[in-house]
Amino acid sequence: MNTSWIDKFKGLSRLPDDIRTALVAGSQIVTVPAGTQVFAPGQTADNLLLLLDGTVRVQQKSDTGREVFLYRVHAGESCVLTTACMLAFEDYSADGIAETDVTAVAIPRKTFDDLAAKSPIFREFIFTAYSRRITDLFTLIDDIVFQRMDVRLASRLLELANADNVVRATHAFLGTELGTAREVISRTLSEFQRRGWIEQSRGEVRLTGREGLERMVKSAGAEV
Repeated sequence: MNTSWIDKFKGLSRLPDDIRTALVAGSQIVTVPAGTQVFAPGQTADNLLLLLDGTVRVQQKSDTGREVFLYRVHAGESCVLTTACMLAFEDYSADGIAETDVTAVAIPRKTFDDLAAKSPIFREFIFTAYSRRITDLFTLIDDIVFQRMDVRLASRLLELANADNVVRATHAFLGTELGTAREVISRTLSEFQRRGWIEQSRGEVRLTGREGLERMVKSAGAEV
């Protein structure tokens, strides 16, 4: 395995040659099929995964069984929960699911510990990614507590829509994304459809009035 993958991660490209060599020698590239559970509550965090391709969805299940979306790990990123568990020697408290086929670099604990001790650049990479995601999680908490559900749903539809303005997702999936019940999503989508902003079919939502959704999100931001 050559060192070219290192340059895909902002912050690691500055590593000196000896640390790059040690990182490559102590890691391996792994592939995970879509739908695979990458980690689960109670499991030990043995490897830090740096994603080269694909996405991993991190979510937590409440005592009532409701799944709450926390964040996604995209190509060029690492998982902050894994980082936290490795630093604190704690087990996972959430699920990580491969949403697509995933290719990643797996850095075992020994390599992780050695490089964190030896390299200020590697430590900076770890803690920069950690602090950025923690900020995202505080934003998520703020959204759940203070922001209207219709605004949050409009924003998420805009985020998830593909180039054809189609969101391929069930009401249950959108409920998990936003930490609310499927019924709440269904009612809100029905209102969006009444306004002419969307059309619904089985397993997908087509954005027919994207401008209306954007106005709602923008006006809510202006109020804050």
